[in-house]
Amino acid sequence: MIRINTFLLAILLMGLTLLQSHAQRQMESLDRGLVAVPREDGSVLLSWRILGTEAHELGFNVFHIKGDNSPKKINLHPITASTNFVVENPVPDAKYLVKPISDKPKEVKGQEVKAWSKKYLSIPLKTPDGYTPNDASVGDLNGDGQYEIVIHQRGRAHDNSHRGYTDEPILQAYTLEGEFLWEINLGKNIREGAHYTQFMVYDLDGDGRAELACKTADGTTDALGNVIGDADADYRNDDGYILSGPEFLTIFDGETGEALATADYIPPRHPEKLNPTSEELDAIWGDGYGNRMDRFLAGIAYLDGEQPSLIMTRGYYTRTVIAAWNWRDGNLSEVWTFDSHDGNPEHRKFAGQGYHSLHVADVDKDHKDEVVFGAMVIDDDGTGVYSTGLGHGDALHLTDLDPERPGMEIFGIHEHVRHEHGANLRDAETGEVIWSHPSPDVGRGVALDIDPRHPGHEAWASGKGLHGLWNIKGEVISEKKPSSCNMGIWWDGDLLREILNGVDIDKWDYENEKSVRIFTGDKYNVAKNNGTKSNPALCADIFGDWREELIGRTEDGKELRIFTTPIPSEHRFYTLMHDPVYRLSVAWQNVAYNQPPHTGFFLGHGMEKPPRPHITLIKSTK
Repeated sequence: MIRINTFLLAILLMGLTLLQSHAQRQMESLDRGLVAVPREDGSVLLSWRILGTEAHELGFNVFHIKGDNSPKKINLHPITASTNFVVENPVPDAKYLVKPISDKPKEVKGQEVKAWSKKYLSIPLKTPDGYTPNDASVGDLNGDGQYEIVIHQRGRAHDNSHRGYTDEPILQAYTLEGEFLWEINLGKNIREGAHYTQFMVYDLDGDGRAELACKTADGTTDALGNVIGDADADYRNDDGYILSGPEFLTIFDGETGEALATADYIPPRHPEKLNPTSEELDAIWGDGYGNRMDRFLAGIAYLDGEQPSLIMTRGYYTRTVIAAWNWRDGNLSEVWTFDSHDGNPEHRKFAGQGYHSLHVADVDKDHKDEVVFGAMVIDDDGTGVYSTGLGHGDALHLTDLDPERPGMEIFGIHEHVRHEHGANLRDAETGEVIWSHPSPDVGRGVALDIDPRHPGHEAWASGKGLHGLWNIKGEVISEKKPSSCNMGIWWDGDLLREILNGVDIDKWDYENEKSVRIFTGDKYNVAKNNGTKSNPALCADIFGDWREELIGRTEDGKELRIFTTPIPSEHRFYTLMHDPVYRLSVAWQNVAYNQPPHTGFFLGHGMEKPPRPHITLIKSTK
């Protein structure tokens, strides 16, 4: 009997250990996200989300409300095959309501919405004089179950390689109803440019409300007027670079914009000196004027498999330093720091491998996230997993690109190549190059599923010696390729992804081998951001069904305009924002060279049913 009990106890402990190793990730508790969008033929498309914790087969009923009358059901049969519904003959000023068909006593609160009066949702902005709305991010700042928008207002800016003074970076927050929430001024000691201010919007402490985290300095002013450090300090040199003075990391309250905690930024410019010389900086970073030293990236990662941590970095052309932070119970603490130049000879191979962006995903299937830092990967505990040695590149795509292979793959490109792998597909877990095409310098590359005749994603790139469109095996399937090589968006009703460049959307006509324009931002006075980066403010699944919204600024900078598809779809998935890989991709989309978000599973033609996300939804404690 004792042996049996011991055996049973061992089994029980094993089960508990397994349960702990599969801890659920804390994620946002969202509302139904119902929207009603006018269509060209006068009908209205209703679209709503299924949560990641709900049954895929969950049915819905649709109601309209006329005046003060009771809701009237307008669907003949329960809606179980999609999460959208076309109202053929909409009643003017009617409200719409969607309710799940369930025996559960508590469900997501129903929302009554009216059809949009225009083909977009307008967010009026308080853009400062001389500034232009730039990259955006979203988070549930006030715990009401819907996203709010944080927008980077950008004035005069300079790339790291260019001298010159810049304007002070400004961050603002707005609700989807257009209410202005707050403004944070990062001050003159934070330089403006694509590689400097990486801002993370995420619920870092699990209280159901998102925080804002970014690098700050003396003179940063929060939304309540509180100044961090010395308000009068000015560390800009004659060339406009900031090579001295203290550097901070600050957590701001997402609802109020108040600075909650500030710590010294890791890593500093110099390990010992607050005001190092150019020669001393050159010895550490490879130049002494502020180019390589001030290349910053950021992200969010579930390092323990349950709660999110903040990732802040510095450098990627030479020395590379990645720091993980926790914001827990009002305390901001360093978790670990990885430094390619910390004296450990094994770490030197991780230098010079960074891209102009990063990815975060559980690539080794241990239910904890790794930081995919360009051509190398850092494990959840801050140790190096592998370095491919392939070096720097501009564009990186990570998901299950090839559904016939186990695990996820990376499609990456490289600048100033000294090897034969200019454009390549790699195994995300091991770094093994699966296939590649040689080119001495590749400037752009993208991987999207755009042709249903070939399993998995297609890929293409712009670089000397590269031609045509490849299937996921690296074979040329068309001598022609799409007219742009930038971003992607799920927009129409099928499972193929559309091609996003700036604020324009194209469909790849695979039979005639050409790009076909299906949405033009200029038609709605919407402009792209960031020159050759050519991106909207944000592309993400922020409401409606699983397809993505496009957020762009107007030419005059006075509005953000949010577009959602008016096209019905027969497919249904839980909201992409409850897929951890996709949600984290949206969080880092604003970082440096914006890249499209991808899911942690293959989403495309011929796909299998998506796996149920292992998440728990956190409601606001306020």
